[in-house]
Amino acid sequence: MADPNQVLRHTPLHALHVELGAKMVPFSGYDMPVQFPSGILREHLHTRAQAGLFDVSHMGQAFLSGNDPAKALERLTPADVIGLKAGMQRYGLLLNERGTIKDDFMFSRLVDEDALYLVVNAGTKEGDFAYIAARLSGIATLQPQPERALLALQGPAAADVLERHAPGISQLTFMKVARATVAGAPAIVSRSGYTGEDGFEISLEGHVAERVARALLGEAEVLPIGLGARDSLRLEAGLCLYGHDIDETVNPVEANLVWSIAKRRKLDKDFPAAEKIIDAIFNGTARKRVGIRPDGKAPAREGSAIADKSGRIIGKITSGGFGPSLNAPIAMGYVETAFAGDGAPLDLIVRDKPLPAQVSPLPFVPHRYRRAI
Repeated sequence: MADPNQVLRHTPLHALHVELGAKMVPFSGYDMPVQFPSGILREHLHTRAQAGLFDVSHMGQAFLSGNDPAKALERLTPADVIGLKAGMQRYGLLLNERGTIKDDFMFSRLVDEDALYLVVNAGTKEGDFAYIAARLSGIATLQPQPERALLALQGPAAADVLERHAPGISQLTFMKVARATVAGAPAIVSRSGYTGEDGFEISLEGHVAERVARALLGEAEVLPIGLGARDSLRLEAGLCLYGHDIDETVNPVEANLVWSIAKRRKLDKDFPAAEKIIDAIFNGTARKRVGIRPDGKAPAREGSAIADKSGRIIGKITSGGFGPSLNAPIAMGYVETAFAGDGAPLDLIVRDKPLPAQVSPLPFVPHRYRRAI
């Protein structure tokens, strides 16, 4: 439960959210919009059909500089940082010494720039930045960018909309990143997001964020979208939410995120707890993250126990709710590996009653990223 005495921080778009009639709630220390007057269901479906604008300025942005910041960062993540080409972005896991997940994050190498651009999660950013700075002290310098805003324009119409305000930007393909001018403001733009849809994330100086947001919201295809629809969209896309689906009790193998560990890094075994993680890759783990489709219409919420058909508890739900695109409940959670195969029958314990369900492939809704041909 939120602390009623907590002083909440505001993003640069706070006044605009209030003006637009948003319902504001505490989230990761910020006063954030959970929904706008159109409501979560419409916001979700509109993003899938046209374009939604999200304020994600609560995320942590930073630059990592030094003689070789890519080599330095590889001390903390099993991703291939050194091999990242200029103008590209990549997903990575920030690991602690035990090999469990301290955070997940994005890192980019901008063209003709030595520093790496990092984006980490809102609720962990202070801890992440302190950890990175301390662990890389003397070999790299972390420069947090607390004054920057971050907008996400997501949906099938996002490219056409952004092209009107940043000519040429639609030439970027999935996970490419560039400096650009958006509605007259200097920006860092990546073709990425957290919805499973095509879209962009736009990093700006905070003082220009409201002007750019108003320009984008002025387009007929665009609605403002709150945290509620952001969560249902990412769940349909099978994407992890830090602090729920992944945290420091989970390793990359259990989380089904082995794809984020580069082949070279597996061979070199030069990342935190590499031997332990490689062993888990080859010999398996006791549990795995899976998608789950409950039968019927009743959703299973986070924390609900998962049982096998004999009633034995074999796991728990880490994210659950209603999938508007599917008109059905969906969930993710961890189960004993023997029950992790697609179609495996399960029971979800909701209000002390078993509700039938089965393991489902992820994502629930196919990703629609615009990949390079």
